[in-house]
Amino acid sequence: MASVRIREAKEGDCGDILRLIRELAEYEKLSDQVKISEEALRADGFGENPLYHCLVAEILPAPGELEEPCVVGYGLYYFIYSTWKGRSIYLEDIYVMPEYRGQGIGSKIIKTVAKVALDQGCSQFRLAVLDWNKTAMDLYKALGAQDLTEAEGWHSFCFKGEAMRELAGR
Repeated sequence: MASVRIREAKEGDCGDILRLIRELAEYEKLSDQVKISEEALRADGFGENPLYHCLVAEILPAPGELEEPCVVGYGLYYFIYSTWKGRSIYLEDIYVMPEYRGQGIGSKIIKTVAKVALDQGCSQFRLAVLDWNKTAMDLYKALGAQDLTEAEGWHSFCFKGEAMRELAGR
């Protein structure tokens, strides 16, 4: 297996991150939903007050190879606050290119997010998964995650577009 490095994304990684976001959307058959641009990723993640943080997984060339490291996955996260538990971290997206799955890269990204959470004093690490993605659910459970839908009956909701404008009176 090639050597894999998980590291905090740099501003110069925004093109690779966007490429992988588009691959993920295509994988989920939601490619028409991607509205983000490389410029927005750069502005929102690498300014004075970043709205998100991102880890990238890269395959490192073997010693003596002339290739550059290749970004093959990412984990995009941000900090949230629980009124009952305090500081928390939320993993918005995790994606590894299909040809690199099964090598533990996703688990390494998740473990790195857990380390960030503990380093930042977070009491919990949350994420969501689509109901059809049994492979991901099995991985999260194997790593020790609790399914809150099963355990507590939580459902996620979202206000967007016209509903959000109507709520805001605009």
